[in-house]
Amino acid sequence: QVQVVESGGGLVQAGGSLRLSCAASGTIFSINAMGWYRQPPGQQREEVATIARGGTTNYADSVKGRFTISRDNAKNTVYLQMNSLKPEDTAVYYCNADVSGWGRRTYWGQGTQVTVSS
Repeated sequence: QVQVVESGGGLVQAGGSLRLSCAASGTIFSINAMGWYRQPPGQQREEVATIARGGTTNYADSVKGRFTISRDNAKNTVYLQMNSLKPEDTAVYYCNADVSGWGRRTYWGQGTQVTVSS
């Protein structure tokens, strides 16, 4: 079994920064893509940023230039550095990991709340 756990959320003023972390553990042979998604209040979940095992990244237009995704393959961990935060970044942030273990499956974390006050 694989567990994915996010951390680092919280309350921050507009213009501030937060760094989210997400660690995968369990029966893991390798992790392919990892990603961050968010679900604002009353809205659907949306993709924020993804990173391939080799480091290729992709960002939503709304966060380009402000957020940076990175990963440490040795630690099975992905990070999201969020700068210049805006109130519209308020959401529950979820991490996922495309894991190759005994099979291949995408696992999701439980989410971490990010609240940006104006």
